[in-house]
Amino acid sequence: MIKETKPVSLAEVKEILSKEESERAKALLGFIKKFTKLTPKKAKEMEKELSDLKIFSLKPKDIVKIIDLMPEDTEDLRKILTGSEISLKQDEITKILEVVKKHKTAK
Repeated sequence: MIKETKPVSLAEVKEILSKEESERAKALLGFIKKFTKLTPKKAKEMEKELSDLKIFSLKPKDIVKIIDLMPEDTEDLRKILTGSEISLKQDEITKILEVVKKHKTAK
């Protein structure tokens, strides 16, 4: 039974799957490990920091995309958010990229 629907980062998915015993979960876990850049704890910290920026046009699903893909520059960030119909100001982009850079170097 589905209790709640919310976007989660790959790091959180990795944490959830690590508790599963099935072969399918193990196979997915192996695949996800190749693409996960942060620990679940760091991903949650980054999610909180991005949410705390109070950029109202940035939705939870957009924050998860940012965490999973860790954009390096304005162009990367804009590509990630292309389908979301978000219009960010340059100062908002700068703040987002500062958070990403902080967490990228803090691995």
